[in-house]
Amino acid sequence: MHPNEVKSPTIAYEPLGMRIGPKWIDAESREPFDVINPATGQAIGRLPRATDDDLDMAVDTAYRAFRDWKDRSPLERGAVLRRFADLVRAEVETIARNITLDQGKPLGEAIAEVRSSADHADWHAEEARRIYGRIIPARDPRVQQMVWREPVGVCVAITPWNFPFSQAIRKVAAALASGCTMVIKGPGETPSAVMAIGRLMQEAGLPDGCLNLVWGDPAHISERLVAHEHVRKLSFTGSVEVGKHLAGLAGRYMKRTTMELGGHAPVLVFDDADIDAAADALAAQKLRNAGQVCISPTRFYVQQAVTDRFLERFIDRIAATQVGSGLLETTEMGPLVNARRVAAIEDLVQDARRYGASIETGGERLGNEGFFFAPTVVRASNDDIRLMREEPFGPIAIVSPFESFGEVIARANGLPFGLASYVFTRSASRAEHAARALAAGMVSVNHFGLALPEAPFGGINDSGYGSEGGTETFDGYLNTKFVSRFDALPD
Repeated sequence: MHPNEVKSPTIAYEPLGMRIGPKWIDAESREPFDVINPATGQAIGRLPRATDDDLDMAVDTAYRAFRDWKDRSPLERGAVLRRFADLVRAEVETIARNITLDQGKPLGEAIAEVRSSADHADWHAEEARRIYGRIIPARDPRVQQMVWREPVGVCVAITPWNFPFSQAIRKVAAALASGCTMVIKGPGETPSAVMAIGRLMQEAGLPDGCLNLVWGDPAHISERLVAHEHVRKLSFTGSVEVGKHLAGLAGRYMKRTTMELGGHAPVLVFDDADIDAAADALAAQKLRNAGQVCISPTRFYVQQAVTDRFLERFIDRIAATQVGSGLLETTEMGPLVNARRVAAIEDLVQDARRYGASIETGGERLGNEGFFFAPTVVRASNDDIRLMREEPFGPIAIVSPFESFGEVIARANGLPFGLASYVFTRSASRAEHAARALAAGMVSVNHFGLALPEAPFGGINDSGYGSEGGTETFDGYLNTKFVSRFDALPD
């Protein structure tokens, strides 16, 4: 059954199902589970839970499709991605509305996510033409030495709920452009975006079997798929804890991995920065997607001389934020994705209070319906509270003063994370030295310039390894083959 034939049990919403090869499987054909609207706490759809037979069939189907897809020219693979991008742009408002329904973010943010995802597809389509090998000059004139780049084969992607379209398309586009095929386990909390990707890829002419969609228990699915003999690569975006487990599992079976894991991004605000502009920009960025962003600024280190001034402006901006359903035009921040996130944020705030931190604004859940939490600013005198050591993944900013350059670098690098870092200063010297000193995969100075299609996105240390975006995006999907050929010299 095509997903357009699957009816949502409540309101108009992306029809849900599972795709294996040409076949769409609806929720009624398998053990279903509910999809919840975080603004209301009510079910808006149901997903089918994949059986072990479904998972094996998905991999086998992808393996058969790979035999043909790997030999398609980069131009042909790129043409599919370009058609897909055009189809996405034609449906941007519908796709975005569905993301708001199941994920909660304001509609404007969802629209921006969908549009940027179309750009990612276009960029990968173009860059696929430039997956080059090379010729190595040989020591013997009778020898030709070549390096070939070849697709690894069947890939598994496990994608997160916070940016359900953009995080999925990064993996899908890179795999398909490289000549790989894929089985994707999308986020059960926010499935509409991955459903739209599957549906529009089919419409764009992607051959059956090149992209297969499954749903269900993440732990069981990952165990089953990673162990499969035909799977050659795992790409995961999610928590550090789960990422370490999956990396160990992949290592057991010698499968390649890309790990885009959590962060706890430090922000360094020096006393020579434009304090008002920094406070305004950081307040907006902090509350994007209700702070449920792996690169969200979280640990705010502000130089002592300007801490009070920064806080005054920053708190005003945070406290004035309009919180509500993402479908309302007045909403600036939507709900958290589920009740577990609300409980986790409450626990972190209680810990901060217990150890003497000051809650400057917010610090409590909002309303009796849905999963809303007030935008929150915490002032901390040191790094001892859990909020300074654990990624909050919510609408909380922790502000702490610092005195010297060396002190703030040491504190910023004091955690095992290394995803994103931010620096605000008018000094070119401070900017350069801070960017070099910060232990992070990405550093942005005086703005938020991350997550573009043409730029690598990824972390170091506990924040993972491998890049998505930029030319580096293909590295995880290609094998390197060295070919040395001897030809006798002609008479």
